Amino acid sequence: MRAMELGTPDGMRTELNSLVLTGQKTATTGLLEDYAKETEGLEYLGERLALLDERGRSIAVIEITGVEVKPFGEVTWEHARAEGEGDASLEEWRAGHRRYWSRLGTPVEDGTPVVCLAFRLVKD
Repeated sequence: MRAMELGTPDGMRTELNSLVLTGQKTATTGLLEDYAKETEGLEYLGERLALLDERGRSIAVIEITGVEVKPFGEVTWEHARAEGEGDASLEEWRAGHRRYWSRLGTPVEDGTPVVCLAFRLVKD
């Protein structure tokens, strides 16, 4: 079983995982470029992934319910809201994601390809 690590292991992952475990977070977005760097294929519908904590331990299983590759500027509010992180608007979501990826060394433009994943909690 492949694994999902949300955010960065600096407290952010714990916060995001808690949103998944409470059902508030049912989506996430990643850079397509990262899949190439990690030589990893995209998730697929029905795939189950171990959700990992900051120590690399499995804390839950999620099932992929949607996979879309699209330019960052085309991510919908529906998807952004499903990330469950409290953004009040699509613009706020975009600004927060741009800051996050910029901190990691990858500035994101509207045309940058991203992978939008939807999922459901299977077991915790």
